[in-house]
Amino acid sequence: MSSNDVAIVGIGMTQFGRQPGVTGRAMAVEAVTAACADAGTTWPDMQFAFGGTYSCGDADTLISMLGLTGAPFINVYNGCGTGGSALISAVNAIKSGERDLGLVLGFDKHPPGAFNEDPENVGLGSWYGENGFMVTTQFFSTKIQRYMHEYGITEDALARVAEKAYRNGSKSPTAWRQKPVPADQILSSPMVNDPLTKLMFCSPGEGAVALVVASAERARTLTSTPVFVNAAELRSRRFGSFEVYSPWLSPDREVSATTDAARIAFEAAGIGPDDVDVAQIQDTESGAEIMHMAETGLCAHGEQEKLLADGETEIDGRIPINTDGGVLANGEPIGASGLRQIHEITVQLRGHGGERQVPGDPRVGFTHVYGAPGLAACTVLSR
Repeated sequence: MSSNDVAIVGIGMTQFGRQPGVTGRAMAVEAVTAACADAGTTWPDMQFAFGGTYSCGDADTLISMLGLTGAPFINVYNGCGTGGSALISAVNAIKSGERDLGLVLGFDKHPPGAFNEDPENVGLGSWYGENGFMVTTQFFSTKIQRYMHEYGITEDALARVAEKAYRNGSKSPTAWRQKPVPADQILSSPMVNDPLTKLMFCSPGEGAVALVVASAERARTLTSTPVFVNAAELRSRRFGSFEVYSPWLSPDREVSATTDAARIAFEAAGIGPDDVDVAQIQDTESGAEIMHMAETGLCAHGEQEKLLADGETEIDGRIPINTDGGVLANGEPIGASGLRQIHEITVQLRGHGGERQVPGDPRVGFTHVYGAPGLAACTVLSR
């Protein structure tokens, strides 16, 4: 641990799913209050805040509910990478030496149904939406179809991913989906876009997560169980990578933004994927988890089928993945999704996972979130 290290010293998270009558802003305040209490601090102690949301207005206006302290509160929005981007900003603020204690926040409250982005917001013409291409389920199905063809992945593997997610969600008190679902029911649920069925997809949801971060020196005064941010990196797509909202595909193929972000994060942390004890990776649908397992370096391409069949990604497996059920079981409130991953890894490294606790005293965690129109944020955490 060096004086330049950044630690997570407080975490707070609301129930995910649907909370009728509770606004997204109220959820955000709940998460901030919980994170500050966990750190033994209060909102007035915060020297800065970075926060973001897609559907609930400007995050910085929460100061009218939290308290008018004059601290800088900077809005961050980067699609599903909002949480990761907010954390990166906070880490850099502390590493600069100008601040030693601050807040990271993400929250959202989405209506039922699929996300309905305006194509012009992502640099595309209105024709893209008029022709139905903004329906992202088509992208996910196309990408996993090609991947299954190239690497021999079967529909059984897709079902195993979702089955694991719902089983792990049943062990997480804040998860939306808390009922296990057997693989045969997942496979027989209505087809959305072949080969992905309804129960292989996540749903837009509601929730909020807040983190209190501190310098290593300040962390010593606040907690005996700091979790250190060894790396926090975000990368956007390269020319030739196949990403969501791509209006065309180059014949020259390039790796995904996920591969770049994970590689840079591991290099920055000075470790490799084999050193990870517990991981959270984006599982917008079952195929995403399978592809991201390899794109992040946690396994080789084509190994996923056997790893899933052998239980290697289960809570008690060699490389536990999405121990809280991931996006499949928790739903996806865009602003909060990436920070939920950080929250879960922090819980695991503290040894507070309860029924879903990874055995063997985990010390290194990894998170990955993927977002439109082709970006990925990855972190390496340790204690």
